[in-house]
Amino acid sequence: MQCPKCQEAMEEVQLENVTIDRCTACKGLWFDRGEAEALSENWIAEFVDTGDPELGEQMDDVDTVNCPRCSKTMRRFFDISASQLQYEECDEHGKFFDAGEFTLWAESQYL
Repeated sequence: MQCPKCQEAMEEVQLENVTIDRCTACKGLWFDRGEAEALSENWIAEFVDTGDPELGEQMDDVDTVNCPRCSKTMRRFFDISASQLQYEECDEHGKFFDAGEFTLWAESQYL
């Protein structure tokens, strides 16, 4: 699979019987449907979200992001309750978080 933001290769990461995909370059994270919710515990988020949040913020400049599963344009979500949190979602296949965003998203799940 290729990263929907920077087009580099994604590597599989196994956590708690769930396999997610992490970009080898920008460290963005792809979660198939339901995986982000299953792994939203804060310690897991910090363990898997290893990228530089500043690089993640720079990746927000990419306007059109296509689902790595079906190639359809994903919807962008802005979470005004958590600063700097925006992520992309395909209704059918899953969510993509730039580096640092999954940790913010996971924290917002417990507010």
